[in-house]
Amino acid sequence: MKNSITKMIVENAIVAAIYFVLTIALGSFAYGEIQFRVSEILVLLCFWRPDFIIGVTIGTFLANIPSTLGAWDMLFGTLATLIAATCVAFCSPRLIVATLFPTVVNAIVVGAELYFVFGFNTLTEFFVTAGYVALGEFAVMIVGYIILHLIARNKAFMEHLLPTRHAGVRW
Repeated sequence: MKNSITKMIVENAIVAAIYFVLTIALGSFAYGEIQFRVSEILVLLCFWRPDFIIGVTIGTFLANIPSTLGAWDMLFGTLATLIAATCVAFCSPRLIVATLFPTVVNAIVVGAELYFVFGFNTLTEFFVTAGYVALGEFAVMIVGYIILHLIARNKAFMEHLLPTRHAGVRW
C-alpha cells in the first residue's frame, strides 16, 4: 500500500514539474488575455488518471507564481484548472468531450479574473476577454487531443500510464 502511495506522489510530482517547466519555458505565450498554455494538455491525462488532478493543480499553482497578475492568478487560475481537471476526470464520456471542460471553465474563470483585475466595465469586455481565453485554450486542447489520440494507441504508453478510468473508451 505504501509503495503505491509513494508511486502516486512521485508521478504527480512529475506531472506538476512538467506543467511548470512547459509553462515557464513558453512564458510569453502562457500568460495574459490570449494564452496558449501548452502545459494545459496535461489536464487531459486526468481523463485516464483522476489522481493527476493533484499534479496539474499543483503545477498550475507553481506556474502562476511568476504571473503578472500575482496572487489573483495563483488563486483563480489554479481554481480553474482544479475544476476543469475534475470535470475531465469525472464528467467526460469521451476524450473529445473532455476538451470542452478546460475551454469553458478557463473562459469563465480566467475571463472573469482578467475582467476584474484589468478593471473592465462592460459585459461586452467580459465576453471578449472570455472569448480570447476560450480561443487559446481550445486551440491547445485540440492539439492535445490529437497528440493523446495518437500516443494512446501505443500499447507501451498506456501500460506506463496505468489508466484507472476510461481504459477501453473509444475515441
